[in-house]
Order: sequence, then structure tokens, then C-alpha cells
Amino acid sequence: MSAYETIVVGTDGSESSMKAVERAGALAGERAQLVIACAYFPSERGTGEAADILKDEAYQVTGSTPTEEILRTAKERASKAGAATIVQRPVKGAPVDALLQLVSDVKADLLVVGNRGLNSIAGRLLGSVPADVARKSACDVLIVHTTG
Repeated sequence: MSAYETIVVGTDGSESSMKAVERAGALAGERAQLVIACAYFPSERGTGEAADILKDEAYQVTGSTPTEEILRTAKERASKAGAATIVQRPVKGAPVDALLQLVSDVKADLLVVGNRGLNSIAGRLLGSVPADVARKSACDVLIVHTTG
């Protein structure tokens, strides 16, 4: 198996996504660069769209202030898991589009996401972040089993 050089992991601040961050941090270790991403909607625009997509958790990633806190926490957890080179990237927009654009921008060879939403009814009907990125990504995707 070849080693990954650049790993992108998405987080929304949930415990599930933080488990994916920890797994990505362990995979990155001393060798790979880990790019931790958190998609957000600017608070002056897109609040309705964010609420529609994120439902009860929209407060977590609307505006840049919660995003910065989420990224700080994620960086700490990735570092504890073994990641040495960590870049934090707040990215504007819907999670799937933002993650896929970031993967392209940083030329990542692995995208890591948690499985939250993958087996929900809404996820099956409307799509979920893990399913959509797995279908659309140009690089390898690791879906970490983070929820029951």
C-alpha cells in the first residue's frame, strides 16, 4: 500500500466527525500533511440554506466564529492522535461541494469523513455527506465508522 501525502478530513464539530478527525490524524502521523476542513455558511447570507441542510446543528457552522473553534478542537484531537503537520481550513459553502473543492485545491490523495447520516432515512432519500463525497470524489475516500 502506498503512503498518502495529503489527507483532507471534514468536521462539523460533532463527536462523530471528531472520531473521523482522530482516525485521519493517526493515518497522517509524521509523514502526511493533514488538512482539517469545516464548511460554513457566512452568517449574513445562507443562514436559511444552512438550516435546511444541517437541521438542528445549523448553529455549529453558521458564521466563522463557531468554525474557528471547531477547527481548533479538531487540530488538538488530530495532534493527540499522531498528526504532525496540520493545516486548518474553514471553507465556505455546502459540506460536499466545499470538501470536494478543497480536495482538488490541495491535491489530496485521501478524503476522510465519518459515516453519520449514511444510514438515516434522510440520508437515503436526500443523500448524505459520506455517500455524496464517495460518489463524487476524484481521490480515495475513507468513511470511518463513527456511529452505530
